[in-house]
Amino acid sequence: MDLIEGIKSRKSIRGYKPVPVPRETLAQILETATYATSAYNTQPWEFVVVGGEALDELKKALEQKSMSGAEANPDMERGATPTGVYRTRQVELGKSLFQLMDIAREDKEKRNQWTLKMLRFFDAPNAIIVTMDQEANNPLSIFSIGSISQTIALTALNFGLGTCIEHAPVYYPEAVRQILGIPESKRIVIGIAIGYPDWDFPANKVQTLRESVANITSWHGV
Repeated sequence: MDLIEGIKSRKSIRGYKPVPVPRETLAQILETATYATSAYNTQPWEFVVVGGEALDELKKALEQKSMSGAEANPDMERGATPTGVYRTRQVELGKSLFQLMDIAREDKEKRNQWTLKMLRFFDAPNAIIVTMDQEANNPLSIFSIGSISQTIALTALNFGLGTCIEHAPVYYPEAVRQILGIPESKRIVIGIAIGYPDWDFPANKVQTLRESVANITSWHGV
């Protein structure tokens, strides 16, 4: 796939076929992704790749945490809720998804089921959890994690795969650590659902708009 075409066509996939991704394919994606931009070449990232019974167990545990009313306590806080135009963009995405999924604003049960689906990596057959050492916890390391997450998502396209980079599956890091044997010395940063897209799944038809470059760019001496 052409690089520019891939960048423009990439989207978050929220519905997958129940077909596991071969280990060799996942390894190739991660090998390529390690060439992502990294601040000062620190390469703060590490990966935990999950599938099969281990992923089933993790999904169940995260569901149970949420359904029990447990308070989310992620290693990496989301920060304050966006305001202004940033909040508007976030709300517009939510509205588009709920319309496609036929989830009414007042339908609490369907909204709760959607939240559980997020926690289950949108029922993807595989997942990648990105971690980093506690000692690497700084803004530039977070930049690097974002860089490699995007590179994983783009590389996956070359293999006919879709991804969704999401924070929800790492809301309960103690459950993730217990099931996957991740030590306390690692901060669990982000989760990535990965698999073969189910293009018949309604949410996969969502289209997000991008702000015009003219509105967000100033030029000096060019």
